[in-house]
Amino acid sequence: MLDPGSAQMREQGRQTTGATESLQNLKKFNNQDFNRLRALCLSQGLLFEDSTFPAHISSIGPNLLPEDKLRRIQWKRPTELQRNPYLIIDGASRFDIMQGEIGDCWMLAALGSLTLQKQFLENVLPKDQGFQDNYAGIFHFRFWQYGDWVDVVIDDRLPFLDGRYLSVHPRTSNEFWPSLLEKAYAKLRGSYQNLHGGYLSDALVDFTGGVQVQFSLKDPPTCLEEILKAAAQSRCLMGCSTSGQLRRNIELRNGIVQGHAYTVTGAAKIRYKNGWKHIIRIWNPWGHGEWKGPWSDDSPQWDHVEPQSREHYLRNKDDGEFWMSCENFQEQFSWLYICNNTPTFLDFGDQHCTTWSVDRHINLWSPALATGRNNYSPGAVSTNPQYFFKVPDNDTKTYNVVISLMQKHAEDMQDAKNLKTGFFITGENSKVLKQNFSLTRDVTNYFHLSPGTYAVIPATTEDQEFEFLLRIFVKNQDYNENTNSLPSPVLPMDEPRQNQDSSYKAVFLRYAKQGSAIDALQLQQLLNEVILQDEMTSLGGRFSFDSCRGILALMDLNSNGQLTLQEFGSLWRSLTKYMDIFSKADRNHSGFLDVSELKSAIQTAGLAVNEQLLRLMALRYGDAARRIGFSDFVCCMLRLETMTHAFQNLAEGGSQILMTEMEWLTLVMYT
Repeated sequence: MLDPGSAQMREQGRQTTGATESLQNLKKFNNQDFNRLRALCLSQGLLFEDSTFPAHISSIGPNLLPEDKLRRIQWKRPTELQRNPYLIIDGASRFDIMQGEIGDCWMLAALGSLTLQKQFLENVLPKDQGFQDNYAGIFHFRFWQYGDWVDVVIDDRLPFLDGRYLSVHPRTSNEFWPSLLEKAYAKLRGSYQNLHGGYLSDALVDFTGGVQVQFSLKDPPTCLEEILKAAAQSRCLMGCSTSGQLRRNIELRNGIVQGHAYTVTGAAKIRYKNGWKHIIRIWNPWGHGEWKGPWSDDSPQWDHVEPQSREHYLRNKDDGEFWMSCENFQEQFSWLYICNNTPTFLDFGDQHCTTWSVDRHINLWSPALATGRNNYSPGAVSTNPQYFFKVPDNDTKTYNVVISLMQKHAEDMQDAKNLKTGFFITGENSKVLKQNFSLTRDVTNYFHLSPGTYAVIPATTEDQEFEFLLRIFVKNQDYNENTNSLPSPVLPMDEPRQNQDSSYKAVFLRYAKQGSAIDALQLQQLLNEVILQDEMTSLGGRFSFDSCRGILALMDLNSNGQLTLQEFGSLWRSLTKYMDIFSKADRNHSGFLDVSELKSAIQTAGLAVNEQLLRLMALRYGDAARRIGFSDFVCCMLRLETMTHAFQNLAEGGSQILMTEMEWLTLVMYT
C-alpha cells in the first residue's frame, strides 16, 4: 500500500504547489539589472556593451560556420543600419519574422505562435524599452527556465556576414524586435550555435512556463480534431514538424520542407460544398514557401466556400502561411505540439466546469541511491524520490493527468547533452502502470487514470545524477453551484489557472481600470479578445465601440459610464447564455442567424416577438442579407431582454401604458 507520509520524509528537494512562477519572482540572468545598467549608460552618455555576451566569435560558437566566415562576422547596431529604427511597429506579428542563416526554425516557429497570444507575449517582450526614449543600446527579454522567469539583458549589436543578417531578419527593415529577442535567447542558451537545431517543444515551454504535449501524427489520437479545436479556443501555443533528420531543409514539390518546424496558427470547421471540412492553418518561419496542395492559397477548393467565409479565412499572400485539410496535415507532418499554462486542450468533451491543479517538485536523482545493475528498472529507482498524487472520483471521460519531467542543466552548461530520462507511474500495489523515457530535455505525457492514489518516480537510464523539475497536473471538476465562478465561453489564459480557471473575476481584473471598473473601451477590448476567440462567433464581425457603449448603458446600474465587478458578472452570465443559444440556433454553423433562426433563438431565451418586430430587428442589426452575427446578436438580445423586463415592471407597478408591449418594444428596439 502506498504511504504518502513516507514520501514526504524521503523528499529532500524543494516542493511547491501552484501555477507557474510569477514574474514578480523574476531572476536576473548573470546578475545583470536592466534598469540599473541603462541608467548608468545614460548618465555617462555611453552605449551598452555586454561583456557577458560580447560582439565576438565566442557568442556565435566555434562550429556554426567555417573559420574564414567566422572571421568575417561584423557586429552592427540598428542605429547604424537605419536612420529611424523601432523595436516594434504596429504590434508584434509572425509576419515580422524571416529566418536567417541559423537553423533555429524550432525557436522561430514557437515565436510565431507566441505573437498570436498577447498574454504570453507581454511576459517575454517588456514594453519599457525602445529606440525613441532612453535609448542606451541595451534591451532585455524574459524567458522561463526550470521553474523561474529569468530576465536576460543584451546589447543591440547584431551579427552580419557579408552584409547580411546572420540571424533572423525582420520583414520591415527598421523593426528589430525579432533579431534582438533571438539574441537574448541565444545568450540564455550559451551561443547562437546552440540555436542551430533544437526542439520546438523546448521553446514553447521557455516562452510560456507552460506544459507542452506532443502528439504523433503517424499514430494520432482518435480525438485529434477535438484536441485542435479545444487548443484553438483556449488560446494555446501550437506548432508542428516534418520528419527528415537526414534531409533537413529539403523542399518537396508540394511545398512542404523536410526536417523543418512550423507554427500552427489556426484550426477551423468550414462549410464546403454540401458538407463540412476541418482545415488547419500553418505558417513557415522562413517567411515564404507554402503548401501547394488542396486548400492552399490558389486551390480550387476555395471556389466552393461561401464568399464571406472565404474572405474571412483566406489570405492570398506569399508570406509562408497556408491552409490544408486535416487529412493532408496528418500525411505531411510528423508531430503536433500544444502548450499552455495548464493542459486545457485536453478538456474537450467534458460537460462539467473543469480546473487543473499542479504540484511542482525540484530534486536530484542519484545513481548512488539506485539498487541493482539496471538503473532503468523500477526497483532500481525505488530509493530515489517518489511523488504521490490523488486522482479525484469524477466522471471525466477524457484525459485527466499530465506528467512533465524536465532535466535541469547548470547555468554554465546550457549546451550540455540531455540524458535519457523519464518516469514510472505506480498504483497502490506499487505495480508499474505507465512508463515514459526519452532522450529530450522535457519528457511529458498525458493519461486517463481511474480514481485513486498514485506515485511518480523520476529516473534515468544512465549512471549519472541529474537535477529535475517534476510537474504533476490533475484535472478536477467543480460541482459547487453556489460558487462565484461562472463558466467562461472561452477560457482566459493569462491568469494562473489553478482552481480559478473559469472565473469571470479573472477576466474582469485583467481588463479593469485599476482593478475596480471597466469602461466602454476596455469592454470592447475584452469582448473582442476573449469572446470572439471562437471561429464561429468571430465570423459575424467584431464588437464596435458604439455597440459596447450601448451594452454598458444597459448594464450600468450606477449610471457612471463603467461596469463594476458585480455588473460585469451579470453581463458575463448573459454572454454565456447567449453564446449557447446562438450556437444551437445557428443550424448550419455559418456564424450568422437568418430571420427564422433569430426567431428560434429569441424563443429559446424565453422572450416573445411578433413578425413585425422580428423584421425590424433583422433590418436594424443584420447585414445586407439580414443575417445577424454573434456580436450584433448580443447587442440585440441585451436590449430586447432589458426593455421587456422594464415594460413588465412598469405594468406590474400600475403605470398607465397607452401602447401595447409589442408597440413599445418596437419603438425602443428601433430607435
